[in-house]
Amino acid sequence: MLIEIRNLTKSFQKGDETITPLRDVSLDIDAGEFVSLMGPSGTGKSTLLNQIAGIDKPNFGTITVNGTEITTISRSRLAKWRAANVGYIFQTHNLIPVLTAYENVELPLLLLPFNRAERRRRVQIALEAVELVDRASHYPRQLSGGQEQRVGIARAIVTDPKVVVADEPTGDLDSATSAHILDLLQRLNSDLGTTLLMVTHDAEAAAIAGRQLRLDDGRLIDDTQQKQSLITTAEGTANV
Repeated sequence: MLIEIRNLTKSFQKGDETITPLRDVSLDIDAGEFVSLMGPSGTGKSTLLNQIAGIDKPNFGTITVNGTEITTISRSRLAKWRAANVGYIFQTHNLIPVLTAYENVELPLLLLPFNRAERRRRVQIALEAVELVDRASHYPRQLSGGQEQRVGIARAIVTDPKVVVADEPTGDLDSATSAHILDLLQRLNSDLGTTLLMVTHDAEAAAIAGRQLRLDDGRLIDDTQQKQSLITTAEGTANV
């Protein structure tokens, strides 16, 4: 099991009000799975991503990724762990405007003990994976929105992380570009075996994942299991 989440609860204080977007959430994700996560705004989808990525810590519960319980390690160790193990795809790309596509993709590697030749090799592979080798020297302002997102994806996979989390990766894109990005994510999962957890508001986007989850009132629901149960029930009824 790559990711094991047990009894995860996360609360925030907003004035006198306590907001709890995650309530006693437990989840297992195998290596190589593609999981989508849906739910209304404010239900804790991004909060869950940030917990798995080690960006934030829960109030209660544990998260174990590839054998490391990240809820118990120090913030300095957590930063190093995150650099080596997690790729993050943002909705708004988050590229640094004064850096080229190549330099943006290289950034995570500068936090790890790789020499220049190894960094160059990894950036080349990542840019090839997103079909942007010919845009390596371009700055973000010289790229389309879809190309910027593909640079963001290359940056997320360049360290060969254990898991890639994507927060609304098609939220700011038109339908044609969104389809291209979703196809790219599918290929990363199927061809490279990348483990993906994607938050989305788009039901069609969610459906490309092998497993679909939904957060409702802070609790996790496995839509894939529910659909499979309905199919099995329907088949049983048809055979009666």
